[in-house]
Amino acid sequence: MRRILFLARAEVLHVVRDRATLAQVLVVPIVQLLALSNAATFQIRDTPTYVVDPDRSTASRRLIERFEASGHFRVAGRSASSDLADEALLGGDATLALTIPHDFEAALVRTGVAPLQLSMNAEKGSAAGIVQSYASAIVSDYASELSAARGGAARIDVRTRSWYNPTLNYRHYMVPGILVALVTLIGTLLTAQNIAREKELGTLEQLNVTPITRGQFIAAKLLPFWTLGLIDLAVGLLVGAAVFGIPIRGSLLLLFGAASVYLIVALAIGLWISTIVETQQQAMFVTFFVMNVYLLMSGLFTPIDSMAPWVQVVSQVNPVRHFVTISRAVLVKGAGVRDIAQPLLTLVAFAVITLTLAVRQYSKRTA
Repeated sequence: MRRILFLARAEVLHVVRDRATLAQVLVVPIVQLLALSNAATFQIRDTPTYVVDPDRSTASRRLIERFEASGHFRVAGRSASSDLADEALLGGDATLALTIPHDFEAALVRTGVAPLQLSMNAEKGSAAGIVQSYASAIVSDYASELSAARGGAARIDVRTRSWYNPTLNYRHYMVPGILVALVTLIGTLLTAQNIAREKELGTLEQLNVTPITRGQFIAAKLLPFWTLGLIDLAVGLLVGAAVFGIPIRGSLLLLFGAASVYLIVALAIGLWISTIVETQQQAMFVTFFVMNVYLLMSGLFTPIDSMAPWVQVVSQVNPVRHFVTISRAVLVKGAGVRDIAQPLLTLVAFAVITLTLAVRQYSKRTA
């Protein structure tokens, strides 16, 4: 028993003295708990809503106030144009468009019945159904209040339009995101493991004394995984369309162009991970941590709208989020370059910054 306790004490001391191991045991799980518990939620709140209100009456203002006060909706834009609302839905700036007709209050006073239109971005599948139920409940409660105030029945006739995914098929929402996850895994994990393996075998030091420059070595290491990532995306699209019936409404050339940029980001992150680890096992652990945070804060499994406000802000520096947005917009919505310009330019900036930092860090570690 004394021997067991002695050996156990030695292991504890080893863990305490090894900062990397101590961080894996204590720091990493706490960070994941704090971040992911706010990201992995199915509660829908602060849904960005575009309001079209040509009526501008007391009744319409009060209805809009009910939506804002509920906590489930956030007014992201207002105008009297339905075309601007449609653009907001296509560009991803709004999930719901609330259209109040110009004679809304007059119809309530005259006949006790007024029309109302809810246009939803149904790209998010079942989440769109939850948004619709929240909106319908608010409208129903407001109609009841009007009935009590008027002393007679008041009814709001809600007409719903579901855009891009009218059947609320969850596969149309998930499969494009899962393809992004697979591309990310290839780009990040395999790159980190490949260079870590060179360290373990001792061939990295041998390559550093050859006439090959570090730039040539890094390009030779990353190019195969960049190509493999694009091939994996192509195969995934074929399987998704053939097996799951995933729509391909946009330009595949645009999608693969964005994927080419995104893969540079994923490869750069894998290269950076390889500079802070010494073994393939460490590379797998660090990549697992990064992937967990990236995927759960990307809107892959749960909509960004449902996350805590601070998580939504932090997720802006998550490249996976931007490529998930692009892939869903191109495949499900048929979006063009103009519609995805913001996330695409963000990925370009990420590619330049992460690759530059990763190459510099790699050069320092191998100098």
